[in-house]
Amino acid sequence: MSQAVVGKKYGIEQTEVSAIQRMQRVKIARLVDDNDKKPMVGRIKGVEITVPIVYGSISFWLGKKAAESTHKWTTYVRSATNEDLSVLIKKVVFQLHPSFEKPTRTADAAPFELSESGWGEFEIGITIYFHPDVGEKPMELFHHLKLYADDETIPQTTKKPVVVESYDEIVLSDPMEASFGRLRNHPAVRVTGNPPSQLALPVGENSLERRGCDTKDHALAQWFLKHSETEDMNSLTAVRQQVYAAAAKLKKDLGSLEGEILRIRATTR
Repeated sequence: MSQAVVGKKYGIEQTEVSAIQRMQRVKIARLVDDNDKKPMVGRIKGVEITVPIVYGSISFWLGKKAAESTHKWTTYVRSATNEDLSVLIKKVVFQLHPSFEKPTRTADAAPFELSESGWGEFEIGITIYFHPDVGEKPMELFHHLKLYADDETIPQTTKKPVVVESYDEIVLSDPMEASFGRLRNHPAVRVTGNPPSQLALPVGENSLERRGCDTKDHALAQWFLKHSETEDMNSLTAVRQQVYAAAAKLKKDLGSLEGEILRIRATTR
C-alpha cells in the first residue's frame, strides 16, 4: 500500500516521553462549552473521578529484507496501570492515513488497540467513546506514529522497537449516578470528594458485562513505558535545576567577559 511519509528518521531505540508531555491532564468534566451546561439531574455533586490513561504506539523494524512494508506497529489506548478500561470506555476509533484500506478502524473491546504494517509516519486520530450511562461526549486525541528514532546515528535493529507514549487523565466532574456504582471501586479509577451517604445507586449498577481485559500480560507489556506524577515532577525539577545552573554559569561568564573588556579598555587609553 502507498503511504505518505510525514517524517522519516533512521535508527531504532525506545523513545522516552518528555515530562511535560506526560503531565498533560485532560479534564473531561462534561466536555461542553460554558454556554452548553448539562443539567445536574442524576449527577453526584462535589465528586470527581480520575482515570489515568496512556496512548501511543510501538513499532518494530522488519529488517533489510522487508519489502514494501518496513515496519509492523501497534497503536493503543491503555490504562496507566494496565487495568481493564472497558468499565468506562465503550469503544475506541482510530483514524489512519487515507492511503490505508479502510482507514477508520474501531476497537469495540479492551484492549483498545490496532496493529498494522507500513513504511510511513503520520498522525493518528483517536476518539474514545464512553458508555451511555457515563454521560460524557467522546474524547478526541492525536498521536504521531513514529517508526524511526530521533538519533540517526543509532543502528536499526529488529529486536528493540520505537516506543512513543503520552500520559493523560480522564477526569469526570460530578459523575453520573448511573455509572458511579460501577466505577467507584474499580482499580483503574481514583475517586475524590464525598458522595452523600444516603445516595441511592441504581439497581444493577454493576450489571454492565466486562467484555474486555487488562493489559498486564499483554504481548507488548515489556515495552510499555512507566508513567507516574512523581516521576514527572522529579524530571521537571531536574530540568529546572539544569536550566538554573546553566543560566548561573552564563551570567558568571558574561560578568568575567565584561570585566575583561573593561580591563582592556583601561590599558589602551
